[in-house]
Amino acid sequence: MRHLVGRLLVVLAAILAATPALAQAPTPVTPAPARQPRAAGPGMQALPLPGQARVLTLGEAEQLLIDRNLTVIAAQRGIDVARAQRLVASSRPPMQASIGNTIGEFNETQRNGLQGARFFGPNNNINVGLMMLVELGGKRELRTRFANENIAVAEAQVLDALRNQIFALRQNFIAALAARANLEVALANRGSLDRTEALLRRQLQDGALPEGDLLRFQASRVPFEADVTTAAQAYAAAVAQVAVSLALDAAASVTPPPPSRDPLRVALPSLAIDVRGRFDTVPDIGVARGTLGDAVQSRPDVVVAARQASAAGANTSLAEAQRWRDVTVNGGWGRTQLSQDLPNSPQPLIANNQFTLNLSVPLFTRQITRGNIGAAQGQQAANEALAQNALLQARADFATAWSAYEQARQLLRLYTGGALNRAEQAYRSSEQAYLAGGRNLLDVLDALRTLNATRVAANNARAQYLTALAQLEFATGVGGLAPRL
Repeated sequence: MRHLVGRLLVVLAAILAATPALAQAPTPVTPAPARQPRAAGPGMQALPLPGQARVLTLGEAEQLLIDRNLTVIAAQRGIDVARAQRLVASSRPPMQASIGNTIGEFNETQRNGLQGARFFGPNNNINVGLMMLVELGGKRELRTRFANENIAVAEAQVLDALRNQIFALRQNFIAALAARANLEVALANRGSLDRTEALLRRQLQDGALPEGDLLRFQASRVPFEADVTTAAQAYAAAVAQVAVSLALDAAASVTPPPPSRDPLRVALPSLAIDVRGRFDTVPDIGVARGTLGDAVQSRPDVVVAARQASAAGANTSLAEAQRWRDVTVNGGWGRTQLSQDLPNSPQPLIANNQFTLNLSVPLFTRQITRGNIGAAQGQQAANEALAQNALLQARADFATAWSAYEQARQLLRLYTGGALNRAEQAYRSSEQAYLAGGRNLLDVLDALRTLNATRVAANNARAQYLTALAQLEFATGVGGLAPRL
């Protein structure tokens, strides 16, 4: 019996010494006999992924988003459109030139008869005209002001699109890091179980362990492999969402994983991207709540709404300028070759030249002008209401984000400050009971499963806290609050 207990004690010691996931806890389960190199923290460990996945950090992903995100690019094109519209708005109304000729003529007699009908070719006469619209009331300046306001709106919309896309990227990236950390835990469990099974097989060969114990141990491995599958799928899904934000093809150049030779082992999927980051970092915002609350009025979407209201005011001024009626000036010159059957004179006439000047003013435009002014004023009032609503919504978003930040911080403290320690103590208690003969090996494995489940929950709490920081930056528009992983 002592021989068997001694062998199994060696097995358990191997489990503890060879489990990288235990390095995530604030204190080790058992003291190491010698100082070992510090293991990579969660989110930074190497994964046995098939193929060559592109390693990507959050900073690199944010830079790629600025250059490649299609939503941001579309918003930037909106600035180009607004600037082109300003060129049109700031231009004077184009003059219109006309040219033509008289193609025929005839004379009328007193008895309503027709006489001297003839047709003319282009070389017989010509009519040239030039028409110009003279705007009054400063309409061109008001149109330019309205166009400039629209450019300011488009620029703020780019910032808002970038803000939304950056937040979505950070959410997906943190979710991917959480899934990666959970996958690291599952893979660490698999490695520990592999080493434990190898030791049990050697004990079975030495006759120190009945075969039934080995079979029960092998049967207990299936849930751990299921954990690997679940974590790998969650990681693949999160990485795919990161790729969408960066306009990358998540399925490009991804080869299927090779078939596993072990029927009890699942293979990891091939991924185009492998995210990395210091997932165990716990940054503090270092800014007072009141300061953040006052900053929401500079949030890009609030600025967009305010600028839209300002643009609507400029449009109202432009509509009011329509009270000034524009004048159309039309000048022309015509040359007509005269008929040679006219009476003779000392100086024979060859052609007749005429110059014309016409002024035209639109009539009965009062109702149209009043209607346009009313529509512009209504739109201005609506935009002002939307601007006020955007500010109130920003304040509500900040209140929600701050509450989520406080709750996430307390939850993270709960796991890092006590829950993990209690799970470790429970595991050590099961180990000691097993060594005393009061528990079997499966009880110890159950305690290990509980410990690792607690570590997964702690990873989720870390992800919730990091996401709360990103959400707080998203809600306030204040840079530097989101974690730098």
